[in-house]
Amino acid sequence: ELVESGGGSVQAGGSLRLSCAASGYTFTSYCMAWFRQAPGKEREGVAAVDNDGSTAYADSVKGRFTISKDNANNTLYLQMNSLKPEDTAMYYCVADSRALALEVVVAGTGRGLEVWGQGTLVTVSS
Repeated sequence: ELVESGGGSVQAGGSLRLSCAASGYTFTSYCMAWFRQAPGKEREGVAAVDNDGSTAYADSVKGRFTISKDNANNTLYLQMNSLKPEDTAMYYCVADSRALALEVVVAGTGRGLEVWGQGTLVTVSS
């Protein structure tokens, strides 16, 4: 199970940190990622991290967002800085047990990925 938290409303330029608590599987063996979906738009990849700690980011968030894992506490994070109104979306935590190419994961819509959280809403006002 994946449970996200940390969403909320913030003004442009502000920061938020999303958390995703994982339970029920070996956290360190999974590729983990964040996806988002804005109203009326297709779901998109934001960032991903593998069990070696390698990361990948969507071009739209590079330099502003950081994905990280706390293996001891089975928690995935997404630190979001310099937020923009276009970052407004529902953010989802995702886990997959396969050895996936992170760049491919981030470039896709997440279709076929194994485990999804329920999402947490991020709203950025201008």
